[in-house]
Amino acid sequence: MVAPVKAKSFSEGIRMVSEVYHELRGLLLTSHGKSAVNVGDEGGFAPQLATTEEALVLITDAIDKAGHGKVMRVAIDAAASEFFHGTYRIDGKELTAADLLVHYEDILDDYPMVSVEDPFEQDAFEDFAKMTSAFGCTQIVGDDLLCTNPARIRIAAEKKSCNALLLKVNQIGTLSEAIASAKLAEGHGWKVMVSHRSGETEDTFIADLAVALGCGQLKSGAPCRGERTAKFNQLLRIEESRKARYPTSLFS
Repeated sequence: MVAPVKAKSFSEGIRMVSEVYHELRGLLLTSHGKSAVNVGDEGGFAPQLATTEEALVLITDAIDKAGHGKVMRVAIDAAASEFFHGTYRIDGKELTAADLLVHYEDILDDYPMVSVEDPFEQDAFEDFAKMTSAFGCTQIVGDDLLCTNPARIRIAAEKKSCNALLLKVNQIGTLSEAIASAKLAEGHGWKVMVSHRSGETEDTFIADLAVALGCGQLKSGAPCRGERTAKFNQLLRIEESRKARYPTSLFS
């Protein structure tokens, strides 16, 4: 993912995101052909790449080609439960949790990373804690780990497993419970990122929720189809009404 953390406004940030998206499309067409610019269910490109590193190189190259290297940073949703089978199977290798932690260290050293989501499988509270301890200046986000569930948030807070919550309203079931989860996370000094789901609609509520909570972060997919751009357009309308301010200091 790309994050325009140094943009001066939301409208400037989303313009930069769109420019990077189209630069990335051009790079993929040149290097991998037309099939590489097919998109997945969140609007992102779905090329057949050999390694994680290749994806990061392409994204950072697109950022630089668009001229936004000073403003844009990179984020990862590793979704590690998806490649955990007793060991972590990634890039043609089988890694232990300790090996994977070293792999993340290399990525964080080499790329302008501000956020890593679900770096380990969904019940690995202690492994999350090791990463948060080692890389506390990076946002370590719990999604599958937390499930927007207050009980799991309390366990993670006690173990210092992460420092940010991915907030999904329909993951916990009600708006009241989702807001309670956000308040609980913030009470532990965590950041909160409101999130879409893979099977989205054009409903814009999560954009309003991100503003209402004042959390400063919304994960809503690529600037591609209507169910994704609807959230961006709602944030543009909110910004135009001068009822919200873009959080230019969220990441130092």
